[in-house]
Amino acid sequence: MKPVATLSRRRALQFFAGAPMLPLSTTFAGSFLLAGCGGGDDAVAAPAASYSGVSFSSMPAPTLANAAAMATTTVGSVMTVNYSDSSKVDFKLAYQPFFVTGDLVSDGKGGKTLSGGYYDINNKPIMDNTVVGKERHFFSDAPDGTSLLTVPGAKVAGVTGNTVFAVVQFEYTSSAQDGVTGMYGKLPSPIAVLTLDQNATTGKLSLVKYHNVDTSGVNGLWITCGASISPWGTHLSSEEYEPDAFALRSKNFMDDFSKNLYGDAARANPYNYGHLPEVTVNLDGTASIKKHYNLGRISHELVQVMPDNRTVFMGDDATNSGYFVFVADKEKDLSAGSLYVAKVGTGFSIVPGDAGAALTWIKLGSATSAEVRALVDGGIKPTDIMDVRSTDPVDAAFKKVVSNGKVEWIKVINEKAAAFLETHRYAAYVGASMGFTKMEGTTVNIKDKVAYSALQNIQASMVAGDKANVPGNGISVPKALVAGAVMALNLKGGQKDDKGAAINSEWMPVDTKALLAGEDITSDALGNTANPNKIANPDNLKFSEKMRTLFIGEDSSQHVNNFLWAYHIDTKVLSRVMSIPAGGESTGLHAVDELNGWTYIMSNFQHAGDWGSIHSVVKATLDPLVKANYKDKFGAAVGYLTCEPAQMKLAKA
Repeated sequence: MKPVATLSRRRALQFFAGAPMLPLSTTFAGSFLLAGCGGGDDAVAAPAASYSGVSFSSMPAPTLANAAAMATTTVGSVMTVNYSDSSKVDFKLAYQPFFVTGDLVSDGKGGKTLSGGYYDINNKPIMDNTVVGKERHFFSDAPDGTSLLTVPGAKVAGVTGNTVFAVVQFEYTSSAQDGVTGMYGKLPSPIAVLTLDQNATTGKLSLVKYHNVDTSGVNGLWITCGASISPWGTHLSSEEYEPDAFALRSKNFMDDFSKNLYGDAARANPYNYGHLPEVTVNLDGTASIKKHYNLGRISHELVQVMPDNRTVFMGDDATNSGYFVFVADKEKDLSAGSLYVAKVGTGFSIVPGDAGAALTWIKLGSATSAEVRALVDGGIKPTDIMDVRSTDPVDAAFKKVVSNGKVEWIKVINEKAAAFLETHRYAAYVGASMGFTKMEGTTVNIKDKVAYSALQNIQASMVAGDKANVPGNGISVPKALVAGAVMALNLKGGQKDDKGAAINSEWMPVDTKALLAGEDITSDALGNTANPNKIANPDNLKFSEKMRTLFIGEDSSQHVNNFLWAYHIDTKVLSRVMSIPAGGESTGLHAVDELNGWTYIMSNFQHAGDWGSIHSVVKATLDPLVKANYKDKFGAAVGYLTCEPAQMKLAKA
């Protein structure tokens, strides 16, 4: 927006209304507030002043003194926007959901559709028949990865302002109506496009249309978790905890998954899952989807494409996980490229301030998605790829590895298939540092050329002496830190792989060191087993370039309420921005610096009231409240941060 001499106060003081923050452009006309919370229309002088930064106050963690706050999304943070003329504007934030899963919302055709609903391979509703007489369409209580985007030329009926889309994926549903049956991983994950009407004056987003994406062409989706938006405007999904093709199918939920998807317990092929799906939104709010089979079959979570449009840094949410990077042959096209895995040097530490450890890169192979999928469609079997034993065969042709927390002996038969379909095992086989535990979200700070990676837990394979730890692989700490840490990785070009060949990327991680760490504690009076004033079990990560802020969402079994945090990279200030309903997880994080001039922080949550041992103090009080708020605990919210409604009444700033 260009500076002008005079503006009406309503135009000059744009607020957060339904959800957005102010446009963080380089220059503003005076002190701009957030969408829709402005006052009167009197004209005021507005000397030009440039935006200089943002900070967030830290809200207190809710307690049983206000049980209602513990049982819902609670926002008590103030966002302060500073300007070059030393002025500042404060905004009290709140949370605005588009819907709670299970709500009937507009399908854009004059009818209603079930938000978060599950569908089989023929796009027919999957029914919960566990309680006779109360049959219902299954819907998710676990919305996760969300991308907010625009498509040039988009036009959808019912939109009166700007047409904006949000792609939302649903990881799983926790249970069926019988209250006992665990449903995790047994249903094909849905993914939806929300058409949103963006008010051009206030920035408020309103849901106009909900479209369930047809995933039948990619054999359905398996446990979609974190997500990101590509630089070219597509939604990059995930399939985590890739099903083990060598294990009993029932152990991987594959029988139940296959029956619910296909109506046939034996039909689903494990090798069709554990890949990277990409969703392209169409002009009318529908979408197409494809899976990339050549980014490794790992526990994909929240990948990050670097500014070169080619380099993909990947989260790997598993025990004995690793740092994986894919470098595409062409920009904005993930259909062909090379896959690399890191070897960690000496000095690895989870203590912030320590120097950290160098990373070098092993090339696993190059492939197109089409050729890897052709192997799967051609019927390749696990035993065509490698021979895996659980006991020592006393044969020099086999190599001992640790994969997914288990000691195995492996002999590789087909190297290319092993690299892209048995990626975890093959990476361990070739000597990569496969010792991380639950490596979750990734994001990038472009200006400083630093990537960030979340370690939800630091235990098991990361701890010296543990049966899953591999001595000499570079990842070994003396003591577990269950509360986890966020790692920072410097990015550079000019790197070579293990064979001495140049890696065609200027954005390869060259080291890893701790940025932030949680703190395990003895259980406090509320039940927390991690310091509630520090991060615990970080999961979703998103970095805002203009706010210079790393947003961190928790998936914590140590905080009674999980939190969304804001960490300013320059000031080193950590602020608690939002509290998630007790027993729930903070998901769907997405920070958008500018969308038609507005800035948004998207946020969802999962499985409110999923009680663990840490909730013994609060469960009796909170359980009925959570049930009342979220459809007897079957529902969860999809939404974004906004301005508190009371602020909309202010006459002037």
